[in-house]
Amino acid sequence: MISHQFKVRLLGLATIAFLLTGCSKKEKSATTGWNYNDSKWGGYSVAKEKEQKTGPNLVLIEGGTFVMGITEQDITYEHNNIPRRVTVSSFYMDETEVANVHYREYIYWTQKVFGESNPEIVQKALPDTLVWRSELAYNEPYVIQYFRFPAYNFYPVVGVTWEQARDFSQWRSDRVNELLLIKNGYLQFSDDQQGANNFNTGAYIAGLYQGAEGKKKIKDYNPSGDGTRPVSLSDGVLLPEYRLPTEAEWEYAALALQGTQPIPGEEVVGTRRIYPWNGQTVRYQKHNRNQGMILANFMRGRGDYMGVAGALNDKAEITSNIYSNMPNDFGLFNMAGNVSEWVEDVYRPLTYADASDLNTFRGNVFTKTETDESNTPELDETTGRVKMILQPESELENRRNYRVADAVNYKDGDERSGVVYDEAYTLISDKARVYKGGSWADRAYWLSPGSRRYLNQDQSSSTIGFRCAMIRLGSADGTKDGGNNFTEGKKAQIKNEKKRK
Repeated sequence: MISHQFKVRLLGLATIAFLLTGCSKKEKSATTGWNYNDSKWGGYSVAKEKEQKTGPNLVLIEGGTFVMGITEQDITYEHNNIPRRVTVSSFYMDETEVANVHYREYIYWTQKVFGESNPEIVQKALPDTLVWRSELAYNEPYVIQYFRFPAYNFYPVVGVTWEQARDFSQWRSDRVNELLLIKNGYLQFSDDQQGANNFNTGAYIAGLYQGAEGKKKIKDYNPSGDGTRPVSLSDGVLLPEYRLPTEAEWEYAALALQGTQPIPGEEVVGTRRIYPWNGQTVRYQKHNRNQGMILANFMRGRGDYMGVAGALNDKAEITSNIYSNMPNDFGLFNMAGNVSEWVEDVYRPLTYADASDLNTFRGNVFTKTETDESNTPELDETTGRVKMILQPESELENRRNYRVADAVNYKDGDERSGVVYDEAYTLISDKARVYKGGSWADRAYWLSPGSRRYLNQDQSSSTIGFRCAMIRLGSADGTKDGGNNFTEGKKAQIKNEKKRK
């Protein structure tokens, strides 16, 4: 006679077998009825639906519409940030500025990989510590110590050009993706990467990085394949690139207008903010122990960088810790003051007169992968990166959405617009990049997110740093499903999922 406990075990095993059998069924296309992930039916591979993971130090910035532009009086009378309504897609932003310790990690890796074969790459990456010098000030200790001394580990890196910030972002993307592949078992850790033989995402995706494969494999359902294959973009393992935020993204993130909604969840914006924090002043307003405290690191007045001894206001004569001061409603620190920050955009006074009102941006240069006669991507012999070239005019002749590959001057400085920026008579050129946010050496006026200035992309300053951004893939608010979900839609989705099994 079979015991009760044995019956329960049999029932459990049967249930598990049923579940395994159910899971083993091939999902079918709702369009054609053919099986996915089935080598007997063509081998079309479809990864399970998944949400984008949040990369290190990133905060999700839920996109939306806002009035971009000046929120203060235009005291410079430049009229270069006229208010206009735009929409920004959801994206991720660094919680803090990139700090000295983070940038030194980049220098360490660069030295390790390129120090012997191409030392000029290391030299090119180093920040310019001489930015601290002034003819009539004694700042030599900062020249020697600021970037290296451990007391400044988590102070924002400065002396970095726009070009260097862009290169750091590219390096960071590769290191994050390399670690994802290692942790997921698709790639073995390699400590002997040298010269061009180093991991970078583009070369890996193109199948040109010769790294040691991990124990975990992705099954290749293609009947003519080898049975397994490397990770591809369609598998959802790799993250998009880290990059500098666009000006619109940076300004939207700094304002954090979700904090001004009088009723949470209602599509209402109660006020326009002058600064990233609550209120219209630079001091904390609530009646508690923080009342009256300065909310950002800036120069309060001529010769006043931090207040009076015994009652210092922002407690920082130069930069301060990246986690200091009050975060805004997105949880971002120092979006005003501490250091100004590079953004991706090329500077033009009237960029937005004809710009798109969705993800507005100036600076597009449309490229494509350079390939050889066999259509194989070519690698740079020095860096190991995939070579990119400007998209040829022959491929743009029949396009409707864009007709030029180098769109930096589009409708503002090119022949079409009739406005020419002659570098002999103006500081504005194709190398002029926007920086935002105000710094430790600025007055409160420049703390307003709508204010904007520019500097050549190959120049740096003791007052300019940067933080990175990343596109948000999928739903705008971080949930699994994009769009408004009604009962009818859920029912239809469940019904179609049953049909596909």
